[in-house]
Amino acid sequence: MSQPALSSFIWSVADLLRGDYKQSDYGKVILPFTVLRRLDCVLAETKPTVLAELAAKTQLGVNPEAFLKKATGRPFFNQSPLDLKKLLGDPANVAQNLFSYLQGFSPAVRDIFEHFEFQTQIERLSKAGLLYQVTEKFCQIDLHPNAAFSTPDKLKDKVAPCHLPTT
Repeated sequence: MSQPALSSFIWSVADLLRGDYKQSDYGKVILPFTVLRRLDCVLAETKPTVLAELAAKTQLGVNPEAFLKKATGRPFFNQSPLDLKKLLGDPANVAQNLFSYLQGFSPAVRDIFEHFEFQTQIERLSKAGLLYQVTEKFCQIDLHPNAAFSTPDKLKDKVAPCHLPTT
């Protein structure tokens, strides 16, 4: 995704928020949704493996956390059968399902969303009738690290990768 396309996307989300949010509050929605979509894209390819590993370890009565991290190849995971696109399949329950999806993340990731106070924004978006629209908008963008940005070669060495804390 090019810089102008990303900028256009952000403005399209801001357009949805206009009227219900002050301009200074747009980041309270855009930032956590960007992080969520990035994680959603990163974990998509390992979701079936994670769910199978979760079922196997749960059946054995074993704490699955270390196995789920290994299955993703990352220091985080999501054990929910949901993802952002699946949330859209149940428009009447997007807020409830989004809360459930967030609870499926490993503890370090949940902490990130708690610091964003994302639950408050989800409730606010839901009350304003915007949660489905904003979620749908973010599902339209691929934020996987391999696809997300077309960084000019001269900037590639200056753009730091994002690493989540490990627990």
